[in-house]
Amino acid sequence: MFIMERLWAPWRMAYIDGIHDDGTQDKCFLCAARDAGDDRRAAVFMRRPHAFALLNRFPYNNGHTLIVPAAHKGDLGDLADDEMLALMALARDAMALLGRALRPDGFNLGFNFGRTAGAGLPDHLHLHIVPRWSGDTNFMPVLADTKVVPQSIEALYDLLRAAIESDRKKTEG
Repeated sequence: MFIMERLWAPWRMAYIDGIHDDGTQDKCFLCAARDAGDDRRAAVFMRRPHAFALLNRFPYNNGHTLIVPAAHKGDLGDLADDEMLALMALARDAMALLGRALRPDGFNLGFNFGRTAGAGLPDHLHLHIVPRWSGDTNFMPVLADTKVVPQSIEALYDLLRAAIESDRKKTEG
């Protein structure tokens, strides 16, 4: 007899409830994170003048990060050269930090433009950084359409901020 186990992911309801039948959302969650007064609560772990990095609240894998231009722009062609450079420099630095803190075997990086291509928020572009480990694909996504992420966003945020602070102390001392 096969017994179905339940995995609870109650934080997903905030995302599901915020999407309307036509696919739109009430508010740009990336702009809300940019404007948040509490970076930990918003899961923003790095900021630069034209871009910021935050942990994805609906991750494909542990450490799934979004690199976001500060300006609400939906297409690469909308970015000025300094914004594009800031976006890619932050992606490089966030990937290095994730590498030191999580020790993945590799990374996937990518943009999704348009709903057909998988963009959940097509009006504010963002680059996905997804840490990968050998063997990180298991039976859960195949049989249950479920991904198990073993670390909370808060614990991961604290780990990344501690690594940033450690890097800062090394460069100062």
